[in-house]
Amino acid sequence: MRNNRVIIKKILGLIRPYSHYLLLSLVFAVISVALTLYAPILTGKGIDFIVAKGLVNFKGLVPILYRLGFVVLLTSIAQWLMNLCNNKMTYRIVKDMRTKVFSHLEVLPLKYIDSHQYGDIISRVVNDIDQFSDGLLLGFSQLFTGIITILGTFLFMLSINVKITFIVVLITPLSFLVANYIAKHTFLMFQKQSATRGAMTSLVDELVGNQKIVQTFGYEEDAIERFGAINKELQKYSVKAIFFSSISNPATRFVNGLVYAGVGIFGAFLCIQGKISVGQLSCFLTYANQYTKPFNEISSVITELQNALASAERVFELLEERAEEPDAAGAIQLKEVDGSVKLEKVSFSYRSDVKLIENLNLSVKPGQRIAIVGPTGCGKTTIINLLMRFYDVDSGKIIVSNNEVRDITRDSLRSNYGMVLQETWLKSGTIRENIAFGKPEASDKEIVEAAKAAHAHSFIKRMPEGYETVISEEGGNLSQGQKQLLCIARVMLCLPPMLILDEATSSIDTRTEIRIQKAFWNMMEGRTSFIVAHRLSTIMEADLILVMKDGHIVEQGRHDELLRADGFYAELYNSQFEAIGAMV
Repeated sequence: MRNNRVIIKKILGLIRPYSHYLLLSLVFAVISVALTLYAPILTGKGIDFIVAKGLVNFKGLVPILYRLGFVVLLTSIAQWLMNLCNNKMTYRIVKDMRTKVFSHLEVLPLKYIDSHQYGDIISRVVNDIDQFSDGLLLGFSQLFTGIITILGTFLFMLSINVKITFIVVLITPLSFLVANYIAKHTFLMFQKQSATRGAMTSLVDELVGNQKIVQTFGYEEDAIERFGAINKELQKYSVKAIFFSSISNPATRFVNGLVYAGVGIFGAFLCIQGKISVGQLSCFLTYANQYTKPFNEISSVITELQNALASAERVFELLEERAEEPDAAGAIQLKEVDGSVKLEKVSFSYRSDVKLIENLNLSVKPGQRIAIVGPTGCGKTTIINLLMRFYDVDSGKIIVSNNEVRDITRDSLRSNYGMVLQETWLKSGTIRENIAFGKPEASDKEIVEAAKAAHAHSFIKRMPEGYETVISEEGGNLSQGQKQLLCIARVMLCLPPMLILDEATSSIDTRTEIRIQKAFWNMMEGRTSFIVAHRLSTIMEADLILVMKDGHIVEQGRHDELLRADGFYAELYNSQFEAIGAMV
């Protein structure tokens, strides 16, 4: 339970800004409970005015009925105001929590995103916060009133009869023992349920997002089998969680029955002896119910709170992940960029036990077009990640325009690169907004010119609303090639001093690719450019080709020089034609 105390402490930190709502809720809870407990006293007095059949003291009974009606009205208003405060407080806390989580996601290092399933992260942001919200709302609504009711009822019962109160207090603690036992088992099950729900969300996100691949490779049965295994596990934990949470209410009700029976029997003897009136016994039986009822509510609230705490724990885990290292104190804004880039004795690995790039040296002159080639996994894309500071080097230095990148703010470094990746990304919005993503203030003329340069203008004009056509995050009815053309247009609009093209034309037809390549070469004029390519025919005009293998540059030079050297590059280049010959 120590872990629970830590989580509760963090939740209290979220509540602190809305403590005024909490205070008001407590005030209205006290008023509501006091009036609710006052009602049985009025009822008991009313019963005492009913002496026997045909013998009713209406003169004394009518004022009590008016007073009872007024108490019920005030109780309803107090409960409504209490719930209003609870709702406002809960949903503002949840809003703050979601904002914090989303803001934290924006500053988490790419390493964390790459090493966790997207679906699990989404589940923490959406599902777990929803579960936390439900438990928190139930807790505020019932926990406070339950505790105040127990204390208030105890005082009211003492004022009527100490002996009967002693019987109630003696039996009731059984509810605590039952609730405590159930709570321990319930938290563990809800914790496992939340984790498994995250795994399921991740699997569904993965399979739905790649449905074409699933169907192409006939993976449907395996997908169903994987889903079935996780679903079965989720069923197991859910059933156990529901079982433990569902037995709390019957168990505490059994204890309530014992209390009620004890009060009824003992109170009847006192009534026969004339020590209490029938009205007082009726009042006491009502209090016995009201005293034990909160134990039922609290026990059910506790099980819901266990679910909420398990969900909150997963959210706090995400919030406590270390953010990306902040920019160094006094980091400069990179404004005057000449395009020179140096890598000096750079070493980097994604995992400490698997070496990737070691002692890499490279000097790029301003305006040079650098092509990076090599087999899959040799470190081509890793160099791009290091240049953009998505990852920091383990050792060595990267210098851009005579400034070590760790002495430059990340925003200013990245704003001086234009990047087109093999994987396209579009946001929900118009085509115009997607092209102007990096330069929102761009004029219509600039956007159209960029689209024309990327050979996207013609297909955009054929769209229903042209540049104002709204597309979804996935690109709607656009082909993969059209989506990539929009990403290329986005870079052509910004025209930064340095470019990174990672298989930028991989999804484009050959005819359009030739046009795009010409546009790219024009755009690269005077700009330092890094081109990652598998099709070596696209980088023949590069000023320098770096041939990578196992994290090292094994060859470098121009295309003709490397072919004459008849080394690893020549082997890669000729293998493309051998593959074509084999297919023919």
